[in-house]
Amino acid sequence: MEDHQYTLYLVLALVSLLVVLDKRRRRSAKSHEHEARLPPGPWKLPVIGTLHHLAGQLPHRAMRDLARRHGDVMLLRNGEVETVVVSSREAARAVMKTHDAAFASRPLSATVAAITCGGRDIIFAPYGEHWRQLRKIAITELLSARRVLSFRPVREQEVSAMLKACAAAAARSEPVEMRERLAALVADATARAVLGDRCKDRDVFLRELDRSIQLVAGFNPADLWPSSWLVRRLSSSVRRAEECRDTVHGILDGIIKEHLERMDSGAGAGEAEDLLDVLLKIQRDGGLQIPLDMVVIKAVIFDIFGAGSETSSTTLEWAISELIRNPKAMRRATAEVRQAFAGHGTVPEHALGKLHYLHLVIRETFRLHVPLPLLLPRESQEPCRVLGYDVPRGTTTLVNVWALGRDERYWPGGDPDKFRPERFEAGSAADFKGVDFELLPFGAGRRMCPGMAFGLANVELALASLLFHFDWEAPGLSDPTKFDMTEAFGITARRKANLLLRPILRVPLPDV
Repeated sequence: MEDHQYTLYLVLALVSLLVVLDKRRRRSAKSHEHEARLPPGPWKLPVIGTLHHLAGQLPHRAMRDLARRHGDVMLLRNGEVETVVVSSREAARAVMKTHDAAFASRPLSATVAAITCGGRDIIFAPYGEHWRQLRKIAITELLSARRVLSFRPVREQEVSAMLKACAAAAARSEPVEMRERLAALVADATARAVLGDRCKDRDVFLRELDRSIQLVAGFNPADLWPSSWLVRRLSSSVRRAEECRDTVHGILDGIIKEHLERMDSGAGAGEAEDLLDVLLKIQRDGGLQIPLDMVVIKAVIFDIFGAGSETSSTTLEWAISELIRNPKAMRRATAEVRQAFAGHGTVPEHALGKLHYLHLVIRETFRLHVPLPLLLPRESQEPCRVLGYDVPRGTTTLVNVWALGRDERYWPGGDPDKFRPERFEAGSAADFKGVDFELLPFGAGRRMCPGMAFGLANVELALASLLFHFDWEAPGLSDPTKFDMTEAFGITARRKANLLLRPILRVPLPDV
């Protein structure tokens, strides 16, 4: 978090909120101090609460350090937003399993409300009939195993295009900016699955997606002090969120119009359906308890595109980075994939199950570099107790899955911060499907990500193919342990630095 942002927070808050919040704090303390056993937390300042404890640090790291001093269930006040942070396997299980129904809703900040049209999407929708209906559509129609399998040719074609670009760079002995290349790969594969074709406005779409990721991170003045009309008036985050939403929806308006015209003319009959086709047919067929309108359809498409592309490309980038930093793991993963598919000349997606070690690499990447270090916030719909502490109704709750993945209590053998895929061979059976609460890249419970299979398919094929055909080296890097692994601020934990690597072709690409 930039220092000047906190200066802005202080100025805005001191002008409009000091008296109001002090009165509210004293009144709340008097009425509830002896009635509820609230979680412990760090000391607070008037108006800004505990924000100063997070200043200058990545939130998930700062919250992990605070939890080590104050406990696995910890109470923060970010601005005026009361926030419970859970940082243990047992506390995460209490929130996402024992009390899953109580924590099944989402808080709707001003910025998120602007981007999602008031929470009319899947990801941020408040718990209720609207969300249940969209969730059912996502699981049974949009992101089912059958539907994900139907997009295999798209994934294979897009991976092939990426490999050709890398081979061309290898022929010229030039490095490749892999962040850009991986983002384009996943974005194009996702666009073809969701929209039916590569999006001609892909770069604009990705730019607005990047802006939205920064905006919904939750540290905007309008989100931290939602009761202040002055903060809302002076803050630019809501306005920028609305601009981002309008740009994306404008792009989708043109694509939806083309789909509707094709449906009306009967063109494309018999072709594979994309996800937008599915949604438009559901809308036309009717029979839903809550009819789908175009705003909801656009919000859902943006959800799937954003979640499917951002998390997959981030995971791929971290997996390759860790393999560059750990040559022994790189050699083992590369040897495995080349031995498995030596007779094919390429990596067939249907045979990826042969790659035992590669899947351990992906699992270890999720452990160390979970795409969402702080799972998207939940909101308690009723008072409940978590590990003996009272969580009042309406409290924002965060699960620090980044901290869980690096907690020595759950990862025996030492070095929980070290990349070691072999740890899963040596006794840890933890999987990432929402049952083992020390490893939760996709969450758990009712709000678990429904697109896990969709995202994994993009990661597995691309990573296996890159290792099968190429050796990889970082130009000018003599000591792999010095490879820059700094994280960037945002709702997703991206690499801060670019990923510039030199490909060396080892297995020729098949002639197509």
